[in-house]
Amino acid sequence: MNDAAPARPPVVDSTFDATRPLFADGPPDPVVYDASPRAMRQRTVNFAAKRFADMMYVTGLDRGTAERHFRWRALGIPGGLTARPDASDGQADLVAAHRAGRLTIETNDTDRRATVQWSDPAFGAPLAGSAIARPGYGGILLGSRATPSFDPAAISRRSDPARAWPRGDAVEPPQPPSARLAAALDTLFANSAGIYGILIGSPDRVLAERYSAFGAPDRATPSWSMTKAVTCTLIGRLIHEGWLGSVYDPAPAPLWRDPRSVHHLITVDHLLRMRSGLGFPVLDGNGNATIGFENSAVYQDAADAFDAAQRSIVATVPGSVYRYINAGINVLGAIIRDRIEARGLPYHATLYGLLADRLGMGTYQHSADCTGNFIGSGSGFATLRDYAKLGVLYLQDGMWDGERLLPRGWTDYALAPTHAGNSYAACFRSNADRSFPDLPPDTAWASGASDQRIFILRRHRLVVSVANEADHPMDLAALNRVIATALAG
Repeated sequence: MNDAAPARPPVVDSTFDATRPLFADGPPDPVVYDASPRAMRQRTVNFAAKRFADMMYVTGLDRGTAERHFRWRALGIPGGLTARPDASDGQADLVAAHRAGRLTIETNDTDRRATVQWSDPAFGAPLAGSAIARPGYGGILLGSRATPSFDPAAISRRSDPARAWPRGDAVEPPQPPSARLAAALDTLFANSAGIYGILIGSPDRVLAERYSAFGAPDRATPSWSMTKAVTCTLIGRLIHEGWLGSVYDPAPAPLWRDPRSVHHLITVDHLLRMRSGLGFPVLDGNGNATIGFENSAVYQDAADAFDAAQRSIVATVPGSVYRYINAGINVLGAIIRDRIEARGLPYHATLYGLLADRLGMGTYQHSADCTGNFIGSGSGFATLRDYAKLGVLYLQDGMWDGERLLPRGWTDYALAPTHAGNSYAACFRSNADRSFPDLPPDTAWASGASDQRIFILRRHRLVVSVANEADHPMDLAALNRVIATALAG
């Protein structure tokens, strides 16, 4: 007989779940947004440097034209679910610094580099931010770094200059516009100082195009958030290729693989439709913490955009609240990169090969962050003729040159507004709220922050691409009349 006392069961701390994660080390540590005055000013010079590098070395403007179009922009601290960032105080300080000569912009044509410096005795040493441009990688924000942490090596791209547009680059000169359309175009250009140009086309040919004095058919222009529509379409390509499951599956982000994490409730559809619930802690200069939502830090912080996006916290129940944010789209960018590299394929060349090069969009390029990620939420570049090719793909229900590139039904899915009462679709916007009153309610468009757009009018078999420089207002009523006049014939 064994008289030994029975062993005690192990003590379990009921406060924490100590179950070993199956796929990861648990939820990622959140990134905290530093909203101190010095950090906000650093973002201001960073963004200005990227803008200048973009204008001169990606779009190809000369220094004088770039200076005429450049607008200093202060940044506001990210707000909550219903608040927009208020940058009025910062804008006043920025304007005063510019007038006092404390802001300088240096450009290096040999290195394709722009550097912006802000001198202010209150902050000690001047704040400086730099950006460079490299072919295929757009404007790469470096901030205080001297070089990116990856090698922006040349990327082999595919185009067909001799083949007729849209499958190639050869554009037959369109007929002169009607008197009514010409008059509508005159008004649009007269009232839109930043406009590069506009193109109207069918799936077969360019019907009309006009450019400003600083625009041109071969000029790659900024897209800003039109790039989200490219990212959405890349997700469709991955699903069609069998590299990704349904949009209603949990989003397989590399840092979200612990099934116990609340991030596991976020689907690909939530990310595409701005219903992920992602936010971030914001810490101001006085040590006060709040929850912030949309901001443009991805274009202002010289950081790993995909890592930062995945380190967002879940601030609202996924699927319950529409809140436009860049982070969710860059989580999709991380998923795309992960799926490419999991197959042992080169990331940059494969990403272009999946979509842009299949459509002959030889001028299209993403901007890379300083670690080599192609930013998914914005800051791509292309000519109007190449932007329009994306619209033609949707006019053709995902077919291109006799081959299906997108899943059946993808066009209906991507362009249809979310059921919960707003006009946002899956990285596209729709005219359900009649933002353009003379266009059909089922009109959809890719939309950029400064009125860059690719309109898709499916019933009329018409695509319209329009390019505009950042921070310049466009006469949207005149744009509405131009497209309505083109529809009327």
